[in-house]
Amino acid sequence: MRRHVLTIGLALALITTGCGGGSDESADDTTTTTTAAAAQTSTTAVADADADDTSTTTTSETPGGLIDISEIRNSVVQIQAQGTFEFFEGTARNVPSTGSGFVISEDGLVVTNNHVVQGAATLAVSFPDGDVPLNARLLGVSECSDLAVIQLVGDGFTPLTFRTDPVLAGVEVFSAGFPASDEIDFDNLDFTLTKGIVASTQANGETNWASVDGVIQHDARILGGNSGGPLVDEDGRIIGINYAGNDQFDTNYAIAAAEAKGIIDQLAAGNDIDSIGINGEAVAFDGGFTGVWVRSIASGSPADRAGIEPGDLLLELESLVLATDGTMADYCDILRTHGTEATLDVTVYRPTLDLVLEGQLNGEPIIVPLITETVIDESTAEGGDVTATGGDGAPLPSYSYTTVSDASGLITVSVPAGWAVDGSENPNFGPSVWASPDLQGFVDTWNVPGIVVESAPNRPASDIPILLEERSTFGNSCDDLGQEDYDDGLYVGVLQIYGNCGGTDTFYVILAAAPIDADYLVRVEIQAVDTRDLEAGDEALDTFIANN
Repeated sequence: MRRHVLTIGLALALITTGCGGGSDESADDTTTTTTAAAAQTSTTAVADADADDTSTTTTSETPGGLIDISEIRNSVVQIQAQGTFEFFEGTARNVPSTGSGFVISEDGLVVTNNHVVQGAATLAVSFPDGDVPLNARLLGVSECSDLAVIQLVGDGFTPLTFRTDPVLAGVEVFSAGFPASDEIDFDNLDFTLTKGIVASTQANGETNWASVDGVIQHDARILGGNSGGPLVDEDGRIIGINYAGNDQFDTNYAIAAAEAKGIIDQLAAGNDIDSIGINGEAVAFDGGFTGVWVRSIASGSPADRAGIEPGDLLLELESLVLATDGTMADYCDILRTHGTEATLDVTVYRPTLDLVLEGQLNGEPIIVPLITETVIDESTAEGGDVTATGGDGAPLPSYSYTTVSDASGLITVSVPAGWAVDGSENPNFGPSVWASPDLQGFVDTWNVPGIVVESAPNRPASDIPILLEERSTFGNSCDDLGQEDYDDGLYVGVLQIYGNCGGTDTFYVILAAAPIDADYLVRVEIQAVDTRDLEAGDEALDTFIANN
């Protein structure tokens, strides 16, 4: 698939909505759940359920299900998660976070928020009166509905039950959990229980990390760390799962139990609901760019198989631009419409390469241009730079391509349309194609891009090291950025990278290779002045045929 170059200026232009916040009337009405590099929670999205389905395989209503509200502490847990995430400022390794959860079965099924556990490498679960944290295994997540089910090690736990009576505005409720702040040690959080009433049963559930269909607004105060804890009535029956709040206006939000129960059943059975494995949040940039920032990827998930990486910005899904309203609504609606097993076109921006890449979920994965990735990786390591703008700072227009051949028709390759082409044979090598906007300038200077493809019928594959040595004179004018093994399924060889040629930002790339099924030498050379030329070099590598 075609790869496009796009300069967004991520580090300088990013504007985000609040992490882990919830919204009432707008996506700006947010609060943090856990903040700072020392206490970041992960975030994601997904799920839909029938609010009329009140059955569940993991919990049941019993006449004896009512409890004294003070006893709820026996069923509420603190969850400590640790993982590695890509934030706008860079990679945060082994980041701790905390949230809450509650037991729904005697054998230790626990419900919490997806944003509490998604992306975590380890989970440790503690009860208010427990001595030692328990290990837990993640069973299933729902990104958009912000729900997850984990399994504790052990048995004999005290479960809560779900309320089946209608929930109306004015119903008295209690929030239970373990609120945290940056100043509080995760190991010394107190269990809290706050009281309030239901304000609304139809609050807006669109946020920058989830898209929940059934949301209860209440004033039983919650803070960061309460995420995933239960909202219960005066009899200790579950009304909802707290997932967001706004400190400034003392508005608090819970996923309605009627919405959550059917999803929880499926998660407990080990199924992810409308999840492609992205731990992300909706973001916006100066200049109008929007998308879903990917903090981490679940190993083996559809997103992982598609080649999406932590630190990517998911721009489009099925050609629909994402997060234009600052929420995950469109992202989730697409997954709910098509299902997560469908083949979906995806477009991402990868800041580390300053490239927009295309691929598919459950289809053709994202392919990163070899030259572009290698050159930028090596250049960054050497402190160099690759530009994608002209002298006036404006983005350079992308190339369109045309296929050209040598005089004998033995060599074909795609080069930028409008470039001059010389297809005469190289007497010192063999069939040859040279292409450049200025062929003489390409030969004489470092300021003009160009592409060369040649084959040497009388030189064996064993000459690959010799060819690279013959062309090593470039090292006198350029920095040697190293070599990479090359194998595109048709040709195998070595890619040599040079940079800072002639004191400029120009790169020179040499491929010395041989066909897999024949014994002769092939040479491809690319002079790249900017990132468009690197893309042109990748186009040449993708398309060249060099016969003998």
